[in-house]
Amino acid sequence: MTVVSVETLVNAPISLVYRAFTNSTSLREWLCDVATVEPHPAGRMYLWWRGDFYSSGHYLELEQDRRIQFRWFSNLDPSPTEVTVTVRAQDGGALVRLEHSIPDGEVWQGKAEGFQQEWSESLDNLKSVLETGIDLRIANRPMLGIVPGDFTEEQAQALGVPVREGMRLDGVVDGMGAQACGLQKDDVLVEFAGHSLRNDASSFANAIAGKKGGDQVEVSFYRGPEKKTVRMELSRRPMPEVPFDPAEFERRARALYAPALAELEKCFEGVSDEQAMRRPEPGEWSALEVLAHLIAGERFNLIFLTGLIDGYEPVTDGFGTNVHAQVQATVQANPSVDLMLRALRQAVDETLAYVSLLPAEFVANKGSYYRFASGLLQPNFHMTAHLQQIKAALAA
Repeated sequence: MTVVSVETLVNAPISLVYRAFTNSTSLREWLCDVATVEPHPAGRMYLWWRGDFYSSGHYLELEQDRRIQFRWFSNLDPSPTEVTVTVRAQDGGALVRLEHSIPDGEVWQGKAEGFQQEWSESLDNLKSVLETGIDLRIANRPMLGIVPGDFTEEQAQALGVPVREGMRLDGVVDGMGAQACGLQKDDVLVEFAGHSLRNDASSFANAIAGKKGGDQVEVSFYRGPEKKTVRMELSRRPMPEVPFDPAEFERRARALYAPALAELEKCFEGVSDEQAMRRPEPGEWSALEVLAHLIAGERFNLIFLTGLIDGYEPVTDGFGTNVHAQVQATVQANPSVDLMLRALRQAVDETLAYVSLLPAEFVANKGSYYRFASGLLQPNFHMTAHLQQIKAALAA
C-alpha cells in the first residue's frame, strides 16, 4: 500500500475547512465542477469535472471539524481507494492533512504520482479560496474578450452561415485577444484549440480547459458563408477586487448599475410602446424582450445568492438557455416601456438591498461570497453587454 500525503496550513476557521469537504457548494468552489453529497456515514459522494472525469463513492467516517474519511472511485481507477482528511488547530488557523491510500500492483503504476500532484494543486486552491475567496482555477483561466450570443436556425439563415452548431458572438471586448485577432459581432466560432464548438456553452468550457493567459490557439469561425482561421493570444484574466463588507459591496455595485440604467432608460426616450415591442427580425428579441431578459437576470441573482448562503446551490449540467416563454411572460405582465423600466429598476433595487443585508457568516465564507460578488462587480456586466442589442432593436 502506498499512501499519498499532502498538507497545508489554512488561515480560516476549522468549521469552514470541514465544510469544504462535506458541503456540495463548498466542494465546487475549490475541488470540482459539480458535486452532490450527503455528509454522513454511507452517505453518497459524487464529484464531476469538465472533460467527463468523475469520482463516485461515499463517506466512511465523519468527526465534526476533525476528520473526514471517504471512498474514492474515479472512472479512471481500477478499483476504489480511501481518502482520509484530518483537521486541527495550528498557529491561529487550521492544519489540513490529506492521505490517499493506493494499492500496490501493476495496474496502479504511476497513479500515486498523479494523485500527489492533483491533491497538492487542489489543497493550494482550497487555501486560496478560504483565505481570499479566489478560485485559482478561474484566476489562471484566460479571457478571450467575447460576448456570446444565441445561435438559432433563423440567425444562421440571416447571416448566410452554412452550419447550425457553433458560438455566435454578440460582440468583442476592446483590447482583448478576440478583438486583436480580428473577431467581430456575428462571427460564428466552430472550433477552438482543436475542439469543436456546439450551441451550448459547456463545449467552450471543455475547449478552454487547461489554457492560461499568454497561450496561443487557433480559432476557426464563419463570417457569413466564408470560413476563416486565425491565431489568437489568450488574454490574462484580471481578478476583480472584492470588498468583504456588504455596505461597500452594495455601494460599488450600485455605482455600476446606476450609469447602465441611466443609459438604458435614455435609449427609450421618445420611443412608443409599439416600437419597443416590435421585433427587428422573426426570432429576434424586441427591445422590451431584452429588458425582460435583464429582469430575469436579476431574478437569477437572487436565487443564486440564496443558494450560496443556504449551502444548497442549484446545479445543472450546463449553463442553460434563454427560455423565450419566460421573456414573453414578463412582457405580457409589463406591456409598456414605463412598466418594464419600472420592473427592471425594482429588480435591481431588490438585488442591491439583498447585498446590503448579507449575513456575517456568509461574508466569512469567502469562497461563496467572492464568487457572487466578483460576478456582480464585473466592469462589462450583463446590463451593459445588452445595451447595443436594445439600440439595434429600436433602430430597426
